[in-house]
Amino acid sequence: MKRYSTLISLVLLAAVLLSACAPAATPTQAPPPPPAETAAPAAATEAPAAPAATEAPAAAAGGGKLEVFSWWTSGGEADALNALFNQFKTYNPSAEIVNATVAGGGGSNARAVLQTRLAGGDPPDTWQVHPGFELMGQYVASGFVDPITDLYKSEGWDKVVPAGLIAQMSKDGQIYGVLAGVHRGNGLWYNKKVLDNLGITVGPTMSIDEFFQVAEKVKAGGVTPLCVGDTGVWASAQLFENTLLGTIGPEKYQGLWNGTTPFDAPEVKQAMETYGKMLDYQNSDHSALSWDQAIKKLMEGSCVFSSMGDWAYGEFVKAGLKDNTDFGWVSHPGTAGSFMIVADGFVMAKGAPDKDNNTLWLKAVGSKEGQEAFNPLKGSIPARTDVDRAKFGVYHNWSMDSFAKDALVPSVVHGSAAPADFQQALNDAVTTFIVDKNVDAFAAALVKAAKDAGFGK
Repeated sequence: MKRYSTLISLVLLAAVLLSACAPAATPTQAPPPPPAETAAPAAATEAPAAPAATEAPAAAAGGGKLEVFSWWTSGGEADALNALFNQFKTYNPSAEIVNATVAGGGGSNARAVLQTRLAGGDPPDTWQVHPGFELMGQYVASGFVDPITDLYKSEGWDKVVPAGLIAQMSKDGQIYGVLAGVHRGNGLWYNKKVLDNLGITVGPTMSIDEFFQVAEKVKAGGVTPLCVGDTGVWASAQLFENTLLGTIGPEKYQGLWNGTTPFDAPEVKQAMETYGKMLDYQNSDHSALSWDQAIKKLMEGSCVFSSMGDWAYGEFVKAGLKDNTDFGWVSHPGTAGSFMIVADGFVMAKGAPDKDNNTLWLKAVGSKEGQEAFNPLKGSIPARTDVDRAKFGVYHNWSMDSFAKDALVPSVVHGSAAPADFQQALNDAVTTFIVDKNVDAFAAALVKAAKDAGFGK
């Protein structure tokens, strides 16, 4: 584990040099509606030479069924997923799509359902996955997925996807996933009109001290400063993860996963104290809301800020709001210069019920057209580097610039930085800390979890 954590850190650094997930209920079988027309997000860097365009191949026999398992069910996420379904339909118009979504922010519920299905020998054709520990530790190591290395060669993905990202999905020369997009997890979103009415201006970067100064002014103006929806504790864990990065910086943050930064270090405890202070500014109904309901409160103006990944951008798009007019963004306090990677991809299930259709699905996900349709609605940027940046709006270009030049760091909350057991231990420790605000107990719980996972001292 310690060697694997070190590898991830090196891989993320390589990505910098080489380059410049929420929920639904029951499976449905109705064909998806066409996506909203929106400009498409751009590449993280200027494109290297792209492979020659090819016509979408037809399915070997046409028809058949494709079951896609995910947790994308909020408004913006559902639209983005439908955009991929429509791209798949250009490959096989007569296929039946089973949209097997499972409610639960961050995939916490979905992954439990998926593990039960996989253990019972009932895999969907494909499922949503994060690269790094989640893909390689939970699914590749357990033999639940087949490699798709040949697709990277035939589709030219090895020439247009940063090698550092591919490495997070590779083992022994084989590649096991294709990415639909790359999210920036350390965003701080805000209601611009409320701040304007209060006479508050937010600069291009924000320190932790500046955040608290602004939060006090917002509170004095009669508005709740921080919007949180943590019916799924992952949203609060992400608030802590972003605050941790903002307090200790990217180098020491990386050290948490390779064992050089202990979880009871003074600066880590300072991050915990800062996180506890942030919780004092959150909405009183946080535990009754999902993450997207918290974003809705922000849009309505009953609270101002939300620390959330840029899947939140999809909710603003769905609501018809305008960049830098209705809403704005900066890096989570203290994290300017860092990019918290939360990438989403899909796999080829071993024993997939319809391998031919799943092959076409993966081609659709990895295609330039698919990524241009998906990412503007999802808030992420394409994993491909050959997309026309002029097609993308202000936020996406800002995010692409960050991806190209900033320190890339992995998210533990979204499965890349550490094993699933540590991720669960973090969620449990956050849940306890929200109630008791005991920094020493919080640190001790994470020290033990890291040691159990093999990367702590």
